[in-house]
Amino acid sequence: MKTFQESEKDLYRIAREKMVETQIKARGVKDTRVLEAMLKVPRHLFVEEALRDQAYGDFPLPIGEGQTISQPYIVAIMTEALKLKGNERVLEVGTGSGYQTAILAELALWVYTIEKYSSLLKRAKNILIKLGYKNISFKLGDGSLGWKEVAPFDAIIVTAAAPKIPQPLIDQLLEGGRIVIPVGDEYSQVLVKGIKKDGKLRTQTLEAVRFVKLVGAYGFKE
Repeated sequence: MKTFQESEKDLYRIAREKMVETQIKARGVKDTRVLEAMLKVPRHLFVEEALRDQAYGDFPLPIGEGQTISQPYIVAIMTEALKLKGNERVLEVGTGSGYQTAILAELALWVYTIEKYSSLLKRAKNILIKLGYKNISFKLGDGSLGWKEVAPFDAIIVTAAAPKIPQPLIDQLLEGGRIVIPVGDEYSQVLVKGIKKDGKLRTQTLEAVRFVKLVGAYGFKE
């Protein structure tokens, strides 16, 4: 006979499988490594306990400090756009809940993640350490400045919207590196993918999105 904990795990596993099939694969995400990571990472552990029954829904959820955990599909398309093979050093701007961080840690050699809010960083770090991730470095600070001390990066992902792509992030990207970031005003943005070639960023628009603001020296003001 199964214990309650085992049954609970089964329910979350089933919810993850449904999430990947109906929200992610059905919308065209094909990268098998991304799909496997999203099947594995327990998204429900990155939201408040009272919201765990909604953790695998097709929508963002609040995580405190006016921030959110992104909709699963958005996490998937942003991650897929980075084209990670497993040997990359990735910068994440906006740790938030730590869910996107975990997905990246499954796919990359090392993840460097920056968060503006100490309460969010502390909670995310605790969860990620408990889950056994050892390839993540954490920093409290202004993510729009990047992380110069450990740059350059093979890939950069920004989980908050900026008026334009912050120059420090472009500078800290390796030649041939990829960046994915929402760009626009406070109310309407598009997801932009950039590839650095000959020192310049060549960009393409992926789709319309809505993110919280990236507040910082190269983002929005408070």
